[in-house]
Amino acid sequence: MTKIGILEVKGTLTLYEHFGYLPTDIVKSDGCIENGEKAHKELDGLIIPGGTIVESETFTPELAEEINLLNDDGAFIFGMCAGFQILGKSTNVGRNSPVPIIRNGMGLLDVTFEPLINTNRIHADVVDDTTLYTKGLKDKTVKGFHCHTYGKINSHDKNVMYSNIERANYRHQPERVLSGVSNKKGNILGTTVHGLLDNNIEVVNNILDYVDARDEYEDIKRRNAILRDKVFHEIGVETGDICKLGNHPSVPPMIMLMGTGSESGKTFLTSGIVAALRQRGIHAYVVKVGPDIRDLSPALYVNKEKLEDYASILIGNIGWTPLDEVIESVKNKGYDLVIVEGVMSAATGLLNPKVPYSTAEIAYAGNIPVIMVSSVSKGGIETSAIDIQAHIDLLDKMDIDTKAVILNRTYDDEIVAHVSEFISNKSGIPLDNIWSIGKAKIQSKGRVPEDYLQLEEFTKASLDVVNKYLDVNKILELAQIPKFRGYLSFDELCERYKK
Repeated sequence: MTKIGILEVKGTLTLYEHFGYLPTDIVKSDGCIENGEKAHKELDGLIIPGGTIVESETFTPELAEEINLLNDDGAFIFGMCAGFQILGKSTNVGRNSPVPIIRNGMGLLDVTFEPLINTNRIHADVVDDTTLYTKGLKDKTVKGFHCHTYGKINSHDKNVMYSNIERANYRHQPERVLSGVSNKKGNILGTTVHGLLDNNIEVVNNILDYVDARDEYEDIKRRNAILRDKVFHEIGVETGDICKLGNHPSVPPMIMLMGTGSESGKTFLTSGIVAALRQRGIHAYVVKVGPDIRDLSPALYVNKEKLEDYASILIGNIGWTPLDEVIESVKNKGYDLVIVEGVMSAATGLLNPKVPYSTAEIAYAGNIPVIMVSSVSKGGIETSAIDIQAHIDLLDKMDIDTKAVILNRTYDDEIVAHVSEFISNKSGIPLDNIWSIGKAKIQSKGRVPEDYLQLEEFTKASLDVVNKYLDVNKILELAQIPKFRGYLSFDELCERYKK
């Protein structure tokens, strides 16, 4: 019986993609599968998923030994994104550091990684068919998506795939970038093309042929479904916190976390809300305004589920899926709530002639109620209160309903009480819907989520904060069924903005 492992340690996004429904067994940090046997004695291949394995430093010597033994036995080893980094020589994770911060990998692939942010849906050109994965595919294209911070690959090994991307480092920057590398023997592949196995059955069939399991595929998929169900019901990784979900509405309500600026804490709070609701048996899914799907990783980590095409809302010509299609796509998916995470400030891009190009326009078009989030770190609590009220006034002009406010990273309860009354009196939002959150204790080594994020620390801290300060049941009550009502034209936006 064919057994294909998938690594699950702290920092891995195990169900971020389905990997062609191939994994049948979980491999843990001790290098063993669930029956206690060492991986190399049981497995025909191993998949190392994406996540923050490098940053989290959860890759153990025992795992390294098992992977080396699998390689010695000629098993296939497939590294996706962070898994690719583990198989490589080193990664410079110091994107915002004046000096490189180097984390070493196993060196099974002669590659190094440097920062290059990319979140494109892509087509990749296959340029080598001497690997088990790309047999018969030379000069053909495969499709998938990128979601990485360290995507500049320097290779001295067998280059297999090149992706054609449109944007990099937040800018329009069309180029052809290396996205897949193999060892000389051809049994190891590292790639940054997420969805390679889900979207390209030819690659899956090549793997099945290599392990002589083409006629076992239906049984492999059956065992894969059992594995995915088991993994899905644990909140996070290695927590032992099992959720029990109930019945779900066919049309889930939506609510939006909208910020007064970047670094307001939307991603942190969203992942905590998702985890806290899940503890209560409520299944929430997060979609992002715009293309930066990296912000969804913490929520997907605690939720243990796939990044869907509808997880990125198209604004202008960036992002993935138009809002009206998103609203239709989330129906009958088993969600109790859909949380929309805004991008930057509510008004960022609002006066750009491209429609829609801002978080506020998405909230209007979907008739989605808003929770306004503001960090007090830069200007103090009073400045945040004034900023929040100015945003609420703008949203009122656009016929967008602000249901609640979160003052994030507060430091003085007395000042919070005064500004909460100010916001309530000005906006009509009940005091019970104005929440204050103290500073979180988190061991993240970066300034923002995508910089040296440790998923397990980040999500644990966010869950602790949300359970302490927020009423997540009320958040569910404040959500409402979305209704797509179209976008305001640029002229209509300008008129409303002037009033």
